Amino acid sequence: MTGDGSGFSMTIVPHAFGGMSALYLNLCLRANSLGVKSKRSPSMPPFLQFVIRRFLVIPISLLVITMLLYGGVMLTPPEARATLYMPDNMPPRLTDKQYKQIEEKIIRSYHLRDPYPIQYFFWVRSLFEGTWGYSPSLNEYVLPSLLRRTPATLELAFYSLSVLIPLGLVSGVTAGWRRSGTFDRGFRLLAFLSTSTPPFILAIILLSIFYINLNWFAPGRIDMGYRFEISDGAFVSFTGMLTIDSLLNGRPDILGSAVRHLVMPVFTLSIYHWATLGRVTRVSILGEEKKEYVIAAKARGIVERKVVWKHVFRNTLTPSLTSMTLSATSIVTGVFVAEIIFDIKGISGVIVRSMSGIPDAPAALGFAVYSVIMVLLLMFFLDVAQAILDPRVREGVLKT
Repeated sequence: MTGDGSGFSMTIVPHAFGGMSALYLNLCLRANSLGVKSKRSPSMPPFLQFVIRRFLVIPISLLVITMLLYGGVMLTPPEARATLYMPDNMPPRLTDKQYKQIEEKIIRSYHLRDPYPIQYFFWVRSLFEGTWGYSPSLNEYVLPSLLRRTPATLELAFYSLSVLIPLGLVSGVTAGWRRSGTFDRGFRLLAFLSTSTPPFILAIILLSIFYINLNWFAPGRIDMGYRFEISDGAFVSFTGMLTIDSLLNGRPDILGSAVRHLVMPVFTLSIYHWATLGRVTRVSILGEEKKEYVIAAKARGIVERKVVWKHVFRNTLTPSLTSMTLSATSIVTGVFVAEIIFDIKGISGVIVRSMSGIPDAPAALGFAVYSVIMVLLLMFFLDVAQAILDPRVREGVLKT
């Protein structure tokens, strides 16, 4: 990491996103040593104890991650950070002394030279105040900018998960049960190709074929004609998600346009994780196929479809849910790749603008913290869902 701040975008942000899931899982496994072990109570159900312990890990994870992120910001010299706050209406000709005076005033106003605990305290206070700091590159407070861009990101992530989870489970179960068959061989080939192609390469290929050559699907969120119609006030925005708002406004034509624009980015985000989930599910099915309860069910003449989906599939949910959790967090933290390539105005615009020159610390930190919170909450709900579906999970965690 370089002293002029250029290393911040290349080191701190990717490592923060890549390590979020691992850090959360590690803290969950070590919850007892961190002092978040709930007291055993005969009157407290095991499921409630599980939920409390998982929820208490969230603030601990958030504290550790934000401290590390802000430590990375401190590596950028105060003078470099102060240049972002320079007023636009400065006199055209300034002496070095006058420039230094303005610079020192900005440094004092924003506490850029204070010790780490003091700077971190002021930044945390801005989180609780609901501003998350003022971003010079965005020319506004960070949190309102993130919230305004959230619906586009949530819409893309939601439909990506809606595609990959059912397809991954069904294809994995079918391939595992029909081992070495035509479907299984085709699934393994397609899964290999999907996991071998980086998402940004796949996105460029899709744009070249389906937009430039065939003109079937276009980048952006909506067709240009509808874009003006939505912005003029006649179209009421209830959620910010175009697919939902178009239904609430009774506009199937806008719905069709929004869906067409989602096809390529959703495919780009979901195909890799579909292959991963399908492979995990397939291996789990292969492990269950030769067990005694399956042989006994077949001997009693139970229909094969019922054996697979009512008995075998339920016993493979635990590893599949773990893969779904990791896929969901990867999509949430990696959605900005698809947003940038397909020109979707989501939260990725914050990090792009904050890293266009000298790193804008409030915007970069706000983007990172926002992503961390989304990942932690998502993993919390998926952990709870996993415990509901498989009581062995919560009992095993409670005994650690």
